[in-house]
Amino acid sequence: FFFKPDGTRLYVIGNSGDDIDQYDLTTAWDISTASTNGRFVVAQDGTPKDLHFKPDGLKMYVIGATYDDVYEYDLSTAWDVTSASYLQNISISEPNPEGLFFKPDGTKMYTIGLGGDDDIDEYNLSTAWDITTASLLQAFTIGGTPTSMFFRQDGLKAFITQQTSGND
Repeated sequence: FFFKPDGTRLYVIGNSGDDIDQYDLTTAWDISTASTNGRFVVAQDGTPKDLHFKPDGLKMYVIGATYDDVYEYDLSTAWDVTSASYLQNISISEPNPEGLFFKPDGTKMYTIGLGGDDDIDEYNLSTAWDITTASLLQAFTIGGTPTSMFFRQDGLKAFITQQTSGND
């Protein structure tokens, strides 16, 4: 899932419907006030796993496990997935990817997954927010079964979720 920075919109991605559901929250950050307000089908990958938005809401990125790719979409209306149009994609080194995260300025992209060494892969983007300029910088082995990550705004702390023995 992903929240619009002001907490008034929530996005939930699911691989069973291959789509992103968009919800409006009448009270910011309160999911009990959510109401459905659109859906976007990820036609490029049959197993979308995670999503991330550019801070201005005009670009959306989706990581998919069918082809181990990251997909970039332009949004003609900021923060509205129903206005998304496919732009481009890249293949990543992580087999069976689960999570995606971008540095707030768009110069770094991070992927995490269950394949290979169960690691976080760090990519440099020579042009901010343009995934076709991504180059793998390094990998940090997590082990276990990592499924998602989040970095604190200052980049000094990372939070990782894992699935272990059926528990999250």
